[in-house]
This record gives sequence, structure tokens and C-alpha cells, in this order.
Amino acid sequence: MLIAFNKPYGVLSQFTGDGSPNRPLAEFGFPKNVYAIGRLDANSEGLLLLSDEAKWNAQLLLPKHAHEREYWAQVEKIPTREALEKLQHGLIIQGHKTLPCRAWLLEPQPQIPARVPPIRFRKSVPDCWIGLELVEGKNRQVRRMTAAIGHPTLRLLRVRIGNFLLGDLEPGKWKQLSPEEIKLVGG
Repeated sequence: MLIAFNKPYGVLSQFTGDGSPNRPLAEFGFPKNVYAIGRLDANSEGLLLLSDEAKWNAQLLLPKHAHEREYWAQVEKIPTREALEKLQHGLIIQGHKTLPCRAWLLEPQPQIPARVPPIRFRKSVPDCWIGLELVEGKNRQVRRMTAAIGHPTLRLLRVRIGNFLLGDLEPGKWKQLSPEEIKLVGG
């Protein structure tokens, strides 16, 4: 079984609480014996897969399989073409060079419903949404990458794994994937 979940802000990628005000996955009524494949930080949103089959961990998470993950990051200021190229070529983050990725300015800018609580807003600093397509997912990697080029991430959503798009699945909702959808993920 493979499940797609639109993880809201303030939700952990685990079934037990950690003592923080963040909500665990146990509050969302998932079937028994499923667990999250990979992670999204509590302050990140979007597509999280869950399964009761161990094979998905290696298949989807190991960089050697080059399994794409697409993120939309709302960042401070408008990155230049040169800044986006730095992301694409890889950056040294905590002593590790990130793998090459694809980075682009989202055009048109997506209309994403406001987050609760809202992101910080500064009148004098514009923001914009960029897209990033990665095949690796180190801890807080996207946030560290955008900060390294001078564009801190304000809001982060994972919108795609493999060829499976989050689409119109509402935040806090989940669905079991059909065999056709599993093929899109990479199964």
C-alpha cells in the first residue's frame, strides 16, 4: 500500500509526538502499520508518502536511483539567473557538496492559500516562488541551499515525487494510491 498525504505546516513526519506543539501523524487516521517514507520538517508542507512496504525506502530515497522530488520555495528577494545557476551546479552545505539540481523561477507565480500561521512579511523585501528539482534530500537541504545564495526560504512545499503530483489533495488529507498512480511515483 502506498499513501499520498498533503502534510500541513506544524505536522511531524512521525506517528509519536516529540514534546513540541507540532502534531504527529497519528492524528490523521492512517491505516495501521504504515510509516512515512522520508521526511518533511514540521515547518515544511506538501507531499509525504507513507507505506507498509519497506521496499519504498530504498527505491525512493537513495540518490543512486535519481528519484526526482520537486519543491516550491517561497524565498526572500528575487534570485538572479546567476544565483539559480549556483543552486543548479551544487553548493557546499555543511561540508557536503549537493548534487546538481534544476532550479527556476516559477512563472507565473503560484497562488498558494495562506499558511496558518502566516509567513513573516516585510514591506521593504519582496519575495517570490522558485522551483527546485532534487534527487537527494538531506536534512533541511532546500532551506540551506537557498540561504547559501542569499535567499532564505520563507515557505517550502514538496509538490512532486517521481511523476506523481500532489495536485489538488487538500492539506491534512490523504489517499491510497491506485496502481496507475504508484507507477507515476516510480513503482
